[in-house]
Amino acid sequence: MPELILAPGGAPGAEVHLQGDSGAVVRRSVLPGGIRVLTESVPGQRSAALGAWLAVGSRDEHTDHLGSTHFLEHLLFKGTPRRSALDISAAFDAVGGEANAATAKEYTCYFARVLDADMAMATDVILDMVTSAVLDEQEFENERGVILEELAMNEDDPLDVAHETFAASVFGTHPLGRPIGGTAETIRNLPHHAVLEHYRRTYTPPELVITAAGSVDHDDVCEQVLSAVRAGGWVTSEGVAPVPRRHAGNTSDIPTTGSATTVRRSTEQAHVILGGLGPAAGDARRYVLAVLNAVLGGSMSSRLFQEIREKRGLAYSTYSFAQGYTETGAFGLYAGCTPSRVDQVTELLQAEWDAVASEGITDEELRRAIGQISGGMVLGLEDSGSRMARLGRAEISLGELNLIDETLDKVQAVTADQVRDLAADLLAEPRHLVVVGPFSEDVAGPTLAHLTGVRA
Repeated sequence: MPELILAPGGAPGAEVHLQGDSGAVVRRSVLPGGIRVLTESVPGQRSAALGAWLAVGSRDEHTDHLGSTHFLEHLLFKGTPRRSALDISAAFDAVGGEANAATAKEYTCYFARVLDADMAMATDVILDMVTSAVLDEQEFENERGVILEELAMNEDDPLDVAHETFAASVFGTHPLGRPIGGTAETIRNLPHHAVLEHYRRTYTPPELVITAAGSVDHDDVCEQVLSAVRAGGWVTSEGVAPVPRRHAGNTSDIPTTGSATTVRRSTEQAHVILGGLGPAAGDARRYVLAVLNAVLGGSMSSRLFQEIREKRGLAYSTYSFAQGYTETGAFGLYAGCTPSRVDQVTELLQAEWDAVASEGITDEELRRAIGQISGGMVLGLEDSGSRMARLGRAEISLGELNLIDETLDKVQAVTADQVRDLAADLLAEPRHLVVVGPFSEDVAGPTLAHLTGVRA
């Protein structure tokens, strides 16, 4: 069965329909106002998950409004003309449901998971927040303090510091290099009117994507969405098309040379990340990347875990990771270790990456990685929230939605040669090393120079 191609908008009133795996049915409609609704009805489930997405993230902020997207996420839970902050939380508590939100570099999502009987309530509350947030100035000042505490908490987490520093190293001054929540300085200086302007500019019907999965009826969801956004005062005119999907931006400000960064923190461990640029979210090699990631550091049987933890006892936590965005991505290897062992651990991270790039992987590693990815994917989609999120990412980032069986086929078609070639391609990118720990001098620079023969 062919994949569901999600045109970058679609004519108002247009609908696509796909019979999925195990009787699941995926439908997509464009409602008046350009609102897109995607649902996946799954037989036998009693839960329902709803997501209200906007393809606006931290990368889309004006330079003098940094942190406004995440700030806005907080403020939407503070009340509307119809509901106080307590009313919003109590509505979900009263039915055993949950509601939350997430800000990313390329999107923001407000989501809920409830029993199917409470789906209409969840839709009404979430869209009341999205369309009618009060954004009171006093609440804004209160929440400024909350967000500053959140940023301080993140600064106290050396692993979070390592990942933020790595992103800044890999992407440089490109908007993808910004911290999602802004910095303490930008949040202290962020004016109320900037967040209000950001809300009015980006929270509009053509930007809105609704996804729902589980025990849901597509026509009911469409009706509930239209009713809720109109109750919130949004104009949903006929003939309005959705905004175009994000296009790849200019990458000239992404660094073309590697870097080495040592961050001083009073910690017991050193946190080491070695990596660089990776494939974009929609890159055809994303299935190969998933296998590479699984083989290198995605499980207890992975090379990093076995070599660094099991055989040598040098780390408790070690793994690899990949992040994909519209025009590019990042790929990295991590380990936490005793500060005196940074050089040894970093060399082992590099050695395992080198080995895959030069010698490839075994048939057993390939089989095990494919099995791990396939099993994890299917088990993850037993949850209605995972299916809801999958629809949102497909609509906003990828422009296509594969059936589960088709995705599994693509994973199972990955070859050992493809994994080796991708590892080599990633290794050819500029390398960035970040070390966070109790150091009084630069340790990352000499270590990277030793690995590459070139001082960053």
